[in-house]
Amino acid sequence: HLSCLVRQAETSVKELEECNTGEGFHKWHGCFDCGQEFHGPVFLALGWACWRTYVSPSETGESRCNAMMVLGNALRLGERASEALPVFEAHLALVRRHYSGEEEPLLGAQGNVASCLDDLGREAEALVLQREIYARWAARGISQKHTILSGYNLAVTLLKVGFWDECKTSVRDQLLPAARQTHGPDHDITLKLNHALANTLLDSGRTRDDLLEAEVIMQDVVKRRRRVFGPAHPHTLSAACTLRDVRRQLPSGATSLPSSLVPAIFAMFAMLVWWWLS
Repeated sequence: HLSCLVRQAETSVKELEECNTGEGFHKWHGCFDCGQEFHGPVFLALGWACWRTYVSPSETGESRCNAMMVLGNALRLGERASEALPVFEAHLALVRRHYSGEEEPLLGAQGNVASCLDDLGREAEALVLQREIYARWAARGISQKHTILSGYNLAVTLLKVGFWDECKTSVRDQLLPAARQTHGPDHDITLKLNHALANTLLDSGRTRDDLLEAEVIMQDVVKRRRRVFGPAHPHTLSAACTLRDVRRQLPSGATSLPSSLVPAIFAMFAMLVWWWLS
């Protein structure tokens, strides 16, 4: 029941405030049992419930800020970005008021505004913000979770505006190695980065080798999504859709063997023939 999820999240916040234990506001975002992030109507309902719980003027500035962030994320991920943007802008103003000397809350609030702008088709504005945010996080270390997440958000916008080479280089050479090392191959952000790389390969030129590489990547993403998140999860369905798009673009009869490997395979075959004849 939704009321049970609300009570569990309220208890988690109270435990953190009073005993410095528990996960606090994270329980408004994710399931207690499986740890997956809420999505769809459930997250939207929880977002409004969170805001109603902590909107009282008697609540601390921190609680109101966190509740506003939860509501904004619920609206945005529920495909209501036009409603989420003023919530995120108000949240940014609160963060500047209560956390003026702390960079992390500020970068997080700015990142939410940038992602919302991107969702609304205002990519140019989003790109300026995201470049600045990523640079400031990256100065703290490429393997930090906030750096990886902000890098992914930047990559999504780079992909949308057609900066494919920059997107491909950033994801393949920097973000994916860091995500695998920090979170492992099955983590949501690692799978998102692989998905972004496949989309870049699909959109950037659609050469045979690019499409074959994208197919291999998306086969792995779909397999991991189904195993970790389940076949009906929105991210799993999105990955399966991208895999179908890649396969529709492949030439008839193509296999998952890049042409760059053909000379090496031919050389190995020749060596085997020579060994057998000798």
